[in-house]
Amino acid sequence: MSTAVVPHRLGQVAITVQDVARATAWYRDVLGLTHLFNAPPGLAFFDIGGVRLMLARPEGESGGTSVLYYAAIDLAGIFTRFADHGATIVQQPHKVAAMPDHDLWIGFVRDSEGNLVGVMSEVPRAPAA
Repeated sequence: MSTAVVPHRLGQVAITVQDVARATAWYRDVLGLTHLFNAPPGLAFFDIGGVRLMLARPEGESGGTSVLYYAAIDLAGIFTRFADHGATIVQQPHKVAAMPDHDLWIGFVRDSEGNLVGVMSEVPRAPAA
């Protein structure tokens, strides 16, 4: 099996919080994490040694307090693999953010215990001419 169609590292962890502004201050000022950016609607992102921490209010499909996001090179290939193995796909990969030099794509699947699992890919964009 090609290593491009399996996750190669942990890319992001999401923690649900009731008050994003209050939690942002705590993770930045008390815990001392490097704050990367805020994004609508009410998300805050931090860096922990190359792994992103996302703070967000609970949403309908999460089913828990945390979501692990695995980084992948071939997002379409991984979702094909999920489908081939009968996994419950919650949301097909889609672009969620345009960053300065890449687009961030994320899709979601449920594990065997019903936990939400995110798989993300940072897709480089061609340099502007």
